[in-house]
Amino acid sequence: MQRVIVAPDSFKESLKASQVAKQISAGVKALYPAAEIVQVPLSDGGEGMTEALIAAAGGRFIDVPVTGPLGDKIKARYGMLQDGRAAVIEMAAASGLPLVPRRKRNPLLTTTRGTGELIKAALEAGCQKLIVGIGGSATNDGGAGMAQALGVKMLDSRGEDIGPGAKGLLDLKRIDMSKLDPRLNEAEILVACDVDNPLYGLNGAAYVYGPQKGASLEMIPLLDRALVNLAQVISQDLQIEVHQVPGAGAAGGLGAGLIAFAGGKLCSGIQLVFDLLGFEEILAAGADLVITGEGSINAQSLYGKVPVGVARRAKNYDLPVLALVGQIGPGAEEVYRVGIDAIMTVAPGPISLKESMGRAGELITDATIRALRMIAIGYNYRPRT
Repeated sequence: MQRVIVAPDSFKESLKASQVAKQISAGVKALYPAAEIVQVPLSDGGEGMTEALIAAAGGRFIDVPVTGPLGDKIKARYGMLQDGRAAVIEMAAASGLPLVPRRKRNPLLTTTRGTGELIKAALEAGCQKLIVGIGGSATNDGGAGMAQALGVKMLDSRGEDIGPGAKGLLDLKRIDMSKLDPRLNEAEILVACDVDNPLYGLNGAAYVYGPQKGASLEMIPLLDRALVNLAQVISQDLQIEVHQVPGAGAAGGLGAGLIAFAGGKLCSGIQLVFDLLGFEEILAAGADLVITGEGSINAQSLYGKVPVGVARRAKNYDLPVLALVGQIGPGAEEVYRVGIDAIMTVAPGPISLKESMGRAGELITDATIRALRMIAIGYNYRPRT
């Protein structure tokens, strides 16, 4: 085996994409020490996007004090690309699920205010193009907190500011855009979005993604009603219809909020990252194998997730694709028809989630070695013993 492209996403709440790539590469080197390994850490718009783009395009990280999902002060970072005019922002850095302890996860209360503060910081630094990744959110506030940080007044029936989170949206009666940061009018906002869910309804933000953010079954209809109210007030006061826009429900409705309040344009997160990294050119140069992966693979992986995005493009060059994953979920067999040739779980046997996450690095390397030994049988590659 002479050339291997290693192009994984992160393993959520465990390892960054760059760390996963290094662990996979270690497994390849263990069997094929002379192999050329091209590491391309990827993101679909969530965790790891900033790191991936700064590593590829050059630039620097800038730390900013912001409001965390629970209203406490935290430090988040965004990336400024080398030209100084473009910024890369992950909403997960300021409003992400890993920032909220499991016992405190409640999307009725969590806010995107910190994401708005990151956007404001980038505008103050002179950036005129903002690439905003909206994966991995802890929120369901439709971007209301973000809007408030950028000067938008979200008002209740008494003309007072609504409270944070989806709970505050239930009180929303009027939106006043007169104090919106004027620099947004001159900026291009590209929103890296990996899903096409509408804002509300059975396929919307609350019903599909609420449970993973800590919502109980009783809470979900309330979260949905909050987003219905937001859409109605946006339509009433801004004359913008957001509820059926594909991707409006991403990140607890932040997709809709970025459209309505910041003039954002929703784009395929994985395609945006591929274009900026020149991934097509890397594939065109050829490889014996492409290894991708992420924490879980299932039916949802067909909709903008990294492994499937990698596989679809690799097949244009007739390259075999292996996916290393933490777990295989319902509907995972569907990914075989779009270009993934084999899936290997990193778990060596029955193992708790806590132990699996704690040992993720070594398990990924070991799974890589196991997978390559099986591939060697078919391709008659002979690794050293």
